[in-house]
Amino acid sequence: MSSARSNAAENVESREWARETVEKHAPLVNRIARHLLARMPANVQLDDLVQSGMIGLLDAAKKYDQTKGASFETYAGIRIQGAMLDEVRKGDWTPRSVHRKSRAVSKAIQQIETRTGRHATDKEIAEELQTDLDSYYHILQDATGTRLFSFDEISEGADPALETLDSDLPDPLDNLQHSRFQQDLTSAIDALPDREKLVLSLYYDEELNLKEIGEIIGVSESRVSQIHSLAALRLRSRMSEWS
Repeated sequence: MSSARSNAAENVESREWARETVEKHAPLVNRIARHLLARMPANVQLDDLVQSGMIGLLDAAKKYDQTKGASFETYAGIRIQGAMLDEVRKGDWTPRSVHRKSRAVSKAIQQIETRTGRHATDKEIAEELQTDLDSYYHILQDATGTRLFSFDEISEGADPALETLDSDLPDPLDNLQHSRFQQDLTSAIDALPDREKLVLSLYYDEELNLKEIGEIIGVSESRVSQIHSLAALRLRSRMSEWS
């Protein structure tokens, strides 16, 4: 009986922490939504992005473990953006060529890093794609609006984040799978090249915009966008077992 009371108390405490975390980081959802909206077609509404982003934030609050390495803001920011882009992707507005080229970049990164045992460089990726650097950078620019991961595909048949958060009887196997994903994702973030990790940290943790980040690291705003896209595609390549 005492064990049941203890578990119930832990559940209440966990949900209270999740509510406080959501309230604290709601501005992050709005900031990411407004940033993405500028790159979206006219039919995409800010409210829809915010709604899906809040689900991503709830999901991150439930699954985050501070012992895994990455800060909550970085981890949550990626989950929030991923949730927004997953929702937009249901509208199927992105040209298939963008998806195809983004997948090609991720595959090239994976092949290079498997072959060399180190971070793939822009020049190496362009050569692997048999294209020039300018064309490669255009691919990264176009990939800004692509998702990091399809969370719907990670656990087929899993309940939506809101339903899972409210569930009193979670599936232990589902919890284990999500715990493994979170551990793998935070480890992949920590293993990114320093500049890519810095861009993610400045964007999600410090809540700076692309122009401000560019001024800090000494590159243009468009280059920051490319670095952000490369970080996303590199993460995708390293998390390929989940996609």
